[in-house]
Amino acid sequence: MSLLIAVKGWNPAAWAARLGKHLPEHEVRSWPDAIGDPAAIRYALAWKAPAEALAACPNLEVIFSLGAGVDHLLAQPGLPDVPVVRVVDPDLTARMTEWVVLQVLLHHRQHLAYAAQQREGVWRDLEQPAARQVRVGLLGLGVLGADAAKALARLGFDVAGWARGPKRIDGVACYAGEGELDAFLARTDILVNLLPLTPETHGLVDYGLVSRLARDGALGGPVFINAGRGGSQVEADLVRALTDGTLKAASLDVFETEPLPASSPLWALENVVITPHVAAESDPEAISAYVAEQIRAYEAGGELRNLADKATGY
Repeated sequence: MSLLIAVKGWNPAAWAARLGKHLPEHEVRSWPDAIGDPAAIRYALAWKAPAEALAACPNLEVIFSLGAGVDHLLAQPGLPDVPVVRVVDPDLTARMTEWVVLQVLLHHRQHLAYAAQQREGVWRDLEQPAARQVRVGLLGLGVLGADAAKALARLGFDVAGWARGPKRIDGVACYAGEGELDAFLARTDILVNLLPLTPETHGLVDYGLVSRLARDGALGGPVFINAGRGGSQVEADLVRALTDGTLKAASLDVFETEPLPASSPLWALENVVITPHVAAESDPEAISAYVAEQIRAYEAGGELRNLADKATGY
């Protein structure tokens, strides 16, 4: 049986070498130059490859997404109607939680203000609220959101989360559905987006949404953090909110267009932290081992784990 590496922006030869080591009994091919006979391909490992590259394989059985999200696949018309497997890797989850906790603490401990004072040579302490006085809310309570929520709760923050459907997480107040979104936003000082990109979440974080965040919090204004998907935010609205005081600050790792264009006004805002989509970079070795394990179990008659829900993006 053959595997197809179909990736954009990554080195397919490096992935092929890793998969060949883990699955020596399989022939590993790469798109677009070394596909060979498409009928021999049973598995595809994809990242931002066009759907037609996968549709050209008539006997394809499973698609593995080589990253935390699956929206790069599910949003494409013409995607073959086969199972799509999400990467649920402890290393990737830990990296995302690290970044989210870092950004929450950065705003909680007023690092932007202290950095400005350092540039000006000012020695002045700022009044510091306790973590228990700061209400953090996570949009999205999948594997990544749940892990970050638990870590923040352990640090003492007042943590809540919102998801499309009901969730239960110890130490986290869980809200669900459109009917509970306003109540969730109204109790949130720091909003963290970890939602997948779907038609329902596209452009969700706009001026109207951030305007519904708490105005009476211990930080002196709400903060927005996004490590989910850039398509979930309306950047023109964020610039407006960050300029007129509707938002106190933001940390953004994902953007509507990547790389973030040099012309974006976000670059010039001193109350914004920008990172270049690195919150949860995939570990190629860990993902290759994960895919190989799934394939071996599947071929032994077992079930695939962590299948994407094509309706929700999880």
